[in-house]
Amino acid sequence: MIEQPAETAVTPLADGPDEDVRDETVRDAFARFYADARAYAAAEAEKQKLRAGIIATSVRNAAILGVVALMLVFATLVALLVGLVLALQSSLGAMGATFTVAGGGLLVAVILLLLAKNCITRMKKAIAS
Repeated sequence: MIEQPAETAVTPLADGPDEDVRDETVRDAFARFYADARAYAAAEAEKQKLRAGIIATSVRNAAILGVVALMLVFATLVALLVGLVLALQSSLGAMGATFTVAGGGLLVAVILLLLAKNCITRMKKAIAS
């Protein structure tokens, strides 16, 4: 995300030999290490928060678009069925066309439900093995 490394919280930049760095105690070195580790952890936490936000926004947008697409598919199917009723009305009459289209829709729904049940049964058998 950022190409250049961030400066550390406490560690001095290593531009040249510095007598203060040579004279530091082990305690000072560990304190500097601890401060640098905390700064790194804070930066990493911010990076992960940013990534989580990007992922959440993308998932939300995908869900919204998916729901809109499903609504359009449903509306298209309704329009198709209404058109089918209107097309069959001249040969079967209003009630005959309505019952024919409704019966055909229910038949397709039952077939799809049986196929779904078959898929679940196969999955249960595969898991039980």
